[in-house]
Amino acid sequence: MSSELETLERQAAQLARAGAFGAETIRINRAIVALAPHQESAWTRLGRAYLEQEQFDDAVEALRTALALSPSNRIATSLLTEVRKRRALKPASTSRPITGFGPREFTILETLPAPDACQTLQPRISALLDTVNTTSIARRIVEARERHGARGSMLFHANSFYPSGTGHIFAFHYGGRWEPQFNMGWFSSPPLPSACFRVGLGFNLTRAGRDPHPEEGQQRVLQFFDRFQRVISGAWRQELVQWMATTGGFIQTAENPPATDLLPDKAVERLISIGQAAELGWVFCGRWLFLDRADHATLLSDRSKLARVVEDTFRTLYPIWVGVYAAPSG
Repeated sequence: MSSELETLERQAAQLARAGAFGAETIRINRAIVALAPHQESAWTRLGRAYLEQEQFDDAVEALRTALALSPSNRIATSLLTEVRKRRALKPASTSRPITGFGPREFTILETLPAPDACQTLQPRISALLDTVNTTSIARRIVEARERHGARGSMLFHANSFYPSGTGHIFAFHYGGRWEPQFNMGWFSSPPLPSACFRVGLGFNLTRAGRDPHPEEGQQRVLQFFDRFQRVISGAWRQELVQWMATTGGFIQTAENPPATDLLPDKAVERLISIGQAAELGWVFCGRWLFLDRADHATLLSDRSKLARVVEDTFRTLYPIWVGVYAAPSG
C-alpha cells in the first residue's frame, strides 16, 4: 500500500470513529477509491457519508459498489435499506404532487414495519376512504346493510384499515369482518412480485382477529362464501368473467400473489370449485393495479382517479355482494 493511501485510510478511520460523515469524509474516501477501486470499506464509508448528506443517489451507487465487492457486507446492506427509506420519506422538490400512492408510498410500505407504515400512510388512506364514502354506491351498500340490522352510517370508518405483515395494509368496510368484504389492499414488492393495489370482494375465512366468538364468526363467513360460489356459478358467471377480462381482474387465495396466470373463465371456475375454504383462509376476487405499469401508476397516484376505480369496482360487484349478503339463510 502506498504511503498516500495509508495516510488517507488512517484519516478515514479517524473520521469514522469520531462519527464524522461530512464533506471531508466524502473527499477522503473518494480519494481512496480512486487509488484503490476494490477497497470495500471505503465504498461503505462513502455510502454512509452520502446518506448523512442526503445525497441519496450517490449513496446508493457507493453502497451497491461495496456490495458488488462483498455481497455479505451487512453494514452496506443495512445502509442501503436506510437510504431507500429516507429517500422515500423525502421526495425531491421537483416531484409532481401525488395525492394517491406512488413509488414513495409503496417504498414506505416496503421499508417500514407494517404498523409504522400504516401510521405514516394514514392521511393518504383516510383521504381515499373519505372520498369513497361520498359515492352513491357506498350509500347503497350502507343502506343494504342497515335493512338487515347492521350498524354504521358510513361504508368506511377511520379505523377501517389495518397493518398486516411487512409490506401489506388492507381495508374493509365497517362491520365487515365476518361478511363478504368490500376490500382494498396495498402491497409492496416484496412480499409480492410487483407493488400493487387490489379492490374487490374478499372473504377472511380464518378465526383471526379481536372479535368475540370467532368460531361463530367463521361459520358465518363460510356460509357467505358458499352462497357466493352459488351466485357466481349461475347467472352472474359470464358477467363476472367479462368484467374481469375488461378491467384486469384476478383472484387471490391464501397468501399467494394474484393469479395472473389464470384467464378469467378459469379464475371463476377456480372460485366455484374451492372446497374446504377455511383451509385457504383468504379468497379474493377483484381488480388489481400494478405500480410498474405506467397506465396503472397514473391511476394509483391520483386520489380522485383511484377513487373512481374503487367506485366502479364496487358498483359492478354490488349485485353479486347483495345477492350473497341478503340471501336467506340455509
